[in-house]
Amino acid sequence: MTSWFESRVERMIREATERGEFDGLPGLGKPIDLSDADDPDWWVKRKIRDENLDSAALLPAPLRLRREAQEFPESLRDVSDEASVREILTDFNRRVREALLASRQMATPHGVVAHTVDVEEMVRRWRELRDAH
Repeated sequence: MTSWFESRVERMIREATERGEFDGLPGLGKPIDLSDADDPDWWVKRKIRDENLDSAALLPAPLRLRREAQEFPESLRDVSDEASVREILTDFNRRVREALLASRQMATPHGVVAHTVDVEEMVRRWRELRDAH
């Protein structure tokens, strides 16, 4: 039954309901979870949780880079050849330098700084890790 005044959106919802387009949706009949409604980032946190995403993308660049550096050389374990390892490490060092330059251009304080890695030392450690495996 329609009222004498129905907005376009209300009409679209009513018609979709009549066609059964909302039947069987997840959460049907369950209360809406509003436990984190006071958190301004609730939607981001739910998206990360629901889709099992890596939350590291939310970190500032220096923290992401520091986290990445901490995972060396173990994160390189499955890289099959030395040239690729060197390429990954060289790219990492490039991104560290770019992040440092960007923070200087924006005149932001350098409370957290990522450092470049010694490519030769990391390649040596990668070899040891690969040989032990």
